[in-house]
Amino acid sequence: MAGVLCALVLASWLDAGAIAMAGVTVALNPPTQSVAPGAEFDLELRVTQAGSTFNGFDAMVSYDPAALTLLTLSPVSLQQGTLITNACGSTFHRFHAGAGVDTVTDILLCNGVSMTGPGQIYHLHFKASTTPQLTVVRFVPGKLKFYDSGLFVTPVSSTDAQVGIGVAPTGVGDLPAAGGPRFAAAPNPSHDRIVFTMDRGPTGAETLSVRDVQGRLIRRLAVTGRQLIWDGRGEHGEMVPNGAYFATLEAGGRSTTIRLSLVH
Repeated sequence: MAGVLCALVLASWLDAGAIAMAGVTVALNPPTQSVAPGAEFDLELRVTQAGSTFNGFDAMVSYDPAALTLLTLSPVSLQQGTLITNACGSTFHRFHAGAGVDTVTDILLCNGVSMTGPGQIYHLHFKASTTPQLTVVRFVPGKLKFYDSGLFVTPVSSTDAQVGIGVAPTGVGDLPAAGGPRFAAAPNPSHDRIVFTMDRGPTGAETLSVRDVQGRLIRRLAVTGRQLIWDGRGEHGEMVPNGAYFATLEAGGRSTTIRLSLVH
């Protein structure tokens, strides 16, 4: 009996340890959406799966103020997520709207109360510009932190969101959707040319397309090997202007899109 009890205690301790090592996985949700020019829409900060417990977080969210305008809710406490408000009726909540960067701190003040995912921890309300374009809302690297009773919770992984204003979104980031092709771009930002490196050679007809933030095709290139060079020029040989672009690799009926920056 003592041996069985000891085994149960050990199993419980190991399970607790596994949870403690799980960390927090958070995303700007939905990861892609299309809105009409001038329309209002919401993005939520969501812990996407069960992981480590936490009782507070700090976050900085960035976006292009020429594309999106934050509309702060009144009272601002309405921006708190249901995972937070359902866990505790007393919180320390601070929100600062900046020029394209918003800062959030939200901490439970109920003694001994923590939470885990999944669930909504915050939400933001935006108005889109009237100019059709693709734009990205991001977590500022290094500024997304979770706490439990004053201690940092690690690791923290995050996913950004892409908004198509009057155009279809194409996906976000360097990570492909399930089964999508993997590739990287370097240097990024670049002064002239960018080298794309695929994780494998082409297995059929594969193309790499570069589009501007309004979704217009800039250049289409055939993939013939594991590396491909874009010289920063358009379809007619013209040097494209400084700015942000999106490169999409299409293979086997799937696609992956990454963001590029040119600074001549």
